[in-house]
Amino acid sequence: MNMSEESTFRTDPRPHPHADRGYDWVGNLSGRRAALSPDRVAIKHGETGQTVSYEELDVRANQTARYLRDRGVEKGDRVAVVSRNRFELLDLFFGTAKLGAILAPLSHRLAERELAAVFSDVDPQLLLVETPFVGDSIDAIERADAEPAVRSIPSDGDNEWTPYTDELPSDGSPIDRPAISPADPHMFLHTGGSTGTPKETVLSHGAINANSFNTITAWGLREDDVTPLLFPMFHTGGWNVITIPFIHMGATLLISPEVNPGRVLDNIESERSTVLVGVPAVLRMMAHHDRWDETDLSSLRFVKSGGGPCRDAVISAWRDRGVEFSQGYGLTECGPNNFAMPDAFPEVKTESVGVPVLGVDARIVDGDGEAVEPGKIGELELAGPAAADRYWNNETETAETFGEWVSTGDLARVDADGFYHIEGRKKNMFISGGENVYPPQVEDAIADHPKVEEVVVIGIPDDRWGTVGKAVVEGDESLTLDELKSHLASRIARYAIPKQLAFVDEMPMSGPSKIDRTAISDRFGAENS
Repeated sequence: MNMSEESTFRTDPRPHPHADRGYDWVGNLSGRRAALSPDRVAIKHGETGQTVSYEELDVRANQTARYLRDRGVEKGDRVAVVSRNRFELLDLFFGTAKLGAILAPLSHRLAERELAAVFSDVDPQLLLVETPFVGDSIDAIERADAEPAVRSIPSDGDNEWTPYTDELPSDGSPIDRPAISPADPHMFLHTGGSTGTPKETVLSHGAINANSFNTITAWGLREDDVTPLLFPMFHTGGWNVITIPFIHMGATLLISPEVNPGRVLDNIESERSTVLVGVPAVLRMMAHHDRWDETDLSSLRFVKSGGGPCRDAVISAWRDRGVEFSQGYGLTECGPNNFAMPDAFPEVKTESVGVPVLGVDARIVDGDGEAVEPGKIGELELAGPAAADRYWNNETETAETFGEWVSTGDLARVDADGFYHIEGRKKNMFISGGENVYPPQVEDAIADHPKVEEVVVIGIPDDRWGTVGKAVVEGDESLTLDELKSHLASRIARYAIPKQLAFVDEMPMSGPSKIDRTAISDRFGAENS
C-alpha cells in the first residue's frame, strides 16, 4: 500500500444540514441497546462479580435522569463527578444523555488548586463525589467560590452526605426527553493547557458516536467481546477508547475502582476476556507479575497500548505469549481512536500507530501549515466527525487547536507504506503512566520553594511509568527530594511530582534570559545522570 502523507478523502468542514435537528436516538443509547439485547451483561464488577444487564442499565439510566431532573438539571446544564471507576458513572453518563445535560467527570488525582480551577470553569449544577475524595472536593469548592448542590457516591458504607443512590426514584420507565441533536454537547473531558491549567474539551453526541463507529469498524469489535476497563473514567480513555464502543456493540465491560495487575490477569482468565487496552505502565506491570507465566491468555484476540510510547520489552513480552499487540494514538480533542493496524500487518510496523481509521483524515505539516513529504517529521493534524470543535470558555486555545484541522502538537512522520510514526511532542510536555505532565506548571510550583532560584523539569526514561520528571535546580543544594515532594504535594497532581532531583551551579543559556532546555536535557536526560 502506498498512501500519501494526506489521506485521499477529506472531511467536509461545513456542518451537516441536519446537525441541529433533534433525533430520538441521540442521547438514548442505553434504551436502544436495551431493546436489542436486554438480557446481555453490560457491565460486571471485576472484583465482586455483580452484573448489570442492558435492560437494567437503561432502567438505572431512567431513574438517574429523573433524579437529575428533579434537582433542576436541564438540557445544557453540567453535572460534575469526582470518582473512581464505578457503575454509577455509567448511570450518570446515560442519565445526562437522556436529558441533553452534560457530564463532566473530574480527576480525583488533581491537586486542590487544579480542581478548584475546573470547578470555576465547569460551573456545575450538581456535583457527585465518591466519599474518599470528599475533603479535597470541599476544599476545592470553597477555593473556587462555587455553589453546586453536592451528593455522595457511597464507598464502603462511608457516606459524607446523603447518598444520591438513596434518593433515586423507583420509576425506571422511559422518560419524556427533550429534542437533542448530534451537535449538542454531552461531555466535558478535561485536558491540560499550554501552562498545565486544566481546560474542558467539549464533546458532542455526534463526535462520541463517530469515534465509536471508527473503533468498531477498525478494531473489529464483536457483541461477544469482554474487556477489563484499564483507563480511569475521567479520561477520554475511560469512555471513548473502549466503553462506548463496547456499549454500542452490546459487549461486556469489567469495571473495578482500581487497576490491579494481578486482578486483571485473573479477569482475563476467568472471564475469557477477548480485548485488552491499557497504558504501557499497566501492561508492563502485568507482564512482570508473579502470575504472568501461568495465566491463560489464549482468549485475547488483541492487546493495544495507548497513552504514550510503549517500550520494546513490553511489546515483546506480550508477543512472546502469542498475543497480537499494537500501539494506538489519540487525544481528548480528537477521537481518540484515530489509527489502527491493517489486517496481517508486518510485525516490524508495531513501532508505528498504524494507518488512519475510516472516519479520520491525517496529515503532517511544517511550521507554515504546509504538508510535508513522506518520511519528513512535522506536526500531526487530524480531521473528522469524531473531533471536538472547542474548549469550554477558552477562545484563545480553541483558536490555536481547532479549525478545519485539529492541531495535535505532536511530531510525527508517515513512512512509504502509509504507517504513521509518533516522534515526540512539539512542546515539552511528557506522559507519565498515561498522564500528561506539563513542565511549566511543575516548574512554577517548585519555584515557590525558598531554596530554589531557578528550575527546569525534563522527562527521563522510567521502566515502570515510561517517563517521569526530573527537576534540575539552581539554588540551595541542601534541598532534598523528599522535601521537594512534600512542598509539591498540595500544589500539583501526584503523577506530576518529579521522581529525581539534580543541581546546577548556573543554568545554561541559549540567549538573553533564555534557558537552554536542550543543554539541560542532553546533560540530565538519562535515567541516572
